[in-house]
Amino acid sequence: MGLWRKEIREEAKKQLWLAGPMIFVYVFQFSLQMISLMFVGHLSELFLAAVSLSTSVVSATGFNVMMGLSSALDTFCGQSYGAKQYHMLGVHTQGAMLVLILVSIPVSIIWVYLEPILVLLHQNKEVAALAQLYARYLIPSLSANALLRCITKFLQTQSIVFPMVLATGLTTLLHLLLCWVFIKKFEFGIKGSAIAICISNWFNTIILALYIQFSPSCKATWTGFSKESLYNIPNFLRLAFPSAVMVCLESWTFEIILILSGVLANPKLQTSVLSICLYTTGIFWMVPFGVSAAGSTRISNELGAGSPKAAYLAVKVTMFLAFLLGLLEFSILMSLWKVWGRAFTNVHEVLTHVISMMPIVATTVFIDSIQTAFQGIVLALTVQVVCFFLVTLRSNWEKEAKKAVARVGGTEVKAEEV
Repeated sequence: MGLWRKEIREEAKKQLWLAGPMIFVYVFQFSLQMISLMFVGHLSELFLAAVSLSTSVVSATGFNVMMGLSSALDTFCGQSYGAKQYHMLGVHTQGAMLVLILVSIPVSIIWVYLEPILVLLHQNKEVAALAQLYARYLIPSLSANALLRCITKFLQTQSIVFPMVLATGLTTLLHLLLCWVFIKKFEFGIKGSAIAICISNWFNTIILALYIQFSPSCKATWTGFSKESLYNIPNFLRLAFPSAVMVCLESWTFEIILILSGVLANPKLQTSVLSICLYTTGIFWMVPFGVSAAGSTRISNELGAGSPKAAYLAVKVTMFLAFLLGLLEFSILMSLWKVWGRAFTNVHEVLTHVISMMPIVATTVFIDSIQTAFQGIVLALTVQVVCFFLVTLRSNWEKEAKKAVARVGGTEVKAEEV
């Protein structure tokens, strides 16, 4: 069969070797917030609603923005690595770190004054007050998240993924322990949940930063801090802004739904139910996001190396893997639809509503798997402001490869003949 010819099998192996560990990394990173929500959700329905609302807002205004901005490194680092301009990976990453840290300052101000913003949006005052308290305690984690996003992209584009799996795995275990200590043992409530997230994020960031500093694997790509990174910031912003818009527009649809649930009758119930459904969608979205990141890295590497045929092959493999994973996730959710909610709460009314929502959630997860793969392809091409059909199906791949070579400033890499 033509589908399984040697080139496709080899490309699939490369993407799975990269995507498998990245899936664990993204799931572990996302699970910090979900684990905290599970601990808090078993305290009271009010705490579950407040933490859900707060997490939704801080994700929309902070964490998702950091994810979107850092996605521009898929392009810069991926294509620089493909063009063998290894020192530029560190240069691009340093510039991105500075930008994300600066962005975290106004975001922190929003979190400090979150209660009046939520009240203005007609949220329950009691829930809004607790949501603001939770957001304020999360502020130290924002800068850690900004650095961690950049570090993850820096390592990912070099296919250095197993250190990230180890670091995020240890972080998740630490977070479970911290949640038990702060929430169950010391009874700090939602404060303990936020403190646990802050400590865990900084632990993960420091571990990976030490790895980059002292590992021989990063010797060629991380050569120390350079003033050159400042000169690359304008170019980074040209891609980072549309990347952030694309990621945020997708994620904000979920956050808006959760906020709107707060103006319905019985906001504690509605917010609790929707938060469980949306967190379920989020944790399952991390799986195709790992495939998308792997596909984006492979496409960027091949474009940077001037290989348009290999880049287009990577596109087809990415889409095929995303489709299979979407079917698998749909099957898993439908098999667990009556028991999934118990991981978050014991409130019978909430569980009943969650069960009725699970078929919709499972369908959403399947569709999201396909569109997330589209997103990774678009990011690899750096044309973040047009839709997939205008990019993937109509792209001149030889032209894209030559553009990639020009972007990284290389003259020694020649696009192969097609």
